[in-house]
Parts: sequence; C-alpha cells; structure tokens
Amino acid sequence: MTDRIQLDFCIIHVYENYMIVTVDTGVHITSQHNKILTEIATSHFINTRFVYITHRVNSYSVDPAVYKEVSKIDNLAGFCVVSKNFMAKSTAQIERLFLDKPFEIFDGLTEAISWAKSISK
Repeated sequence: MTDRIQLDFCIIHVYENYMIVTVDTGVHITSQHNKILTEIATSHFINTRFVYITHRVNSYSVDPAVYKEVSKIDNLAGFCVVSKNFMAKSTAQIERLFLDKPFEIFDGLTEAISWAKSISK
C-alpha cells in the first residue's frame, strides 16, 4: 500500500506500517496541522501499529504542544526525524523530550524505514 497525499503544508507518503511526511519550508506546525495529520494516520492505520517519519529536507518549526497530542495516538509505535542538518537534529533532540513514544533521529530514510518496520510489528 502506497498513497501520496498532497496538502497545502506538506506531502505525505503512506506505506503499510509507516508514513513519511515532508513539510514545506517556513511552515509552523500547530495543533490544527496536527489534527489533519492525525486524521490521515488514523484513517490509514486502523488497528495497525505505525511509525511517523518526518523527512526534514526543509526548514520549519513545530509547536511543542503538538507532541503531547501525538503521544495520545494509541497505535503510534514510534516517531523519527530524518535529516543531515545539524540544526534540525539539535531541534529534534529537544522535541524528543515532549513525546511519550520511542523517538529516533536518523541521517537517511533507509535507516528510518528499517527502524519503523522493526518496531511496528
């Protein structure tokens, strides 16, 4: 299963047990954005554990309160950030403190996808 969803603030690729989200440059992710992303996740991953992979190729920000909401998604097995950018990784280290789910940071998508498959079983 692979779906591509284009929204006005990001592109989402949905696979069997993970989703890859690439947020547009300059966006500030708020609870409203998160509500849309959560609805997409819950409609695609019914009774299926999944991992949210954010592919940070663009510069954007996230309201830390969003992570408390994300933590409430029962079938979310984990969350990871993919970036080679030092600042994006540093920001992810702080964001990690706000999420009550496994949270990893990777340099590439291949590593992230392998991790996603291993923890979503």
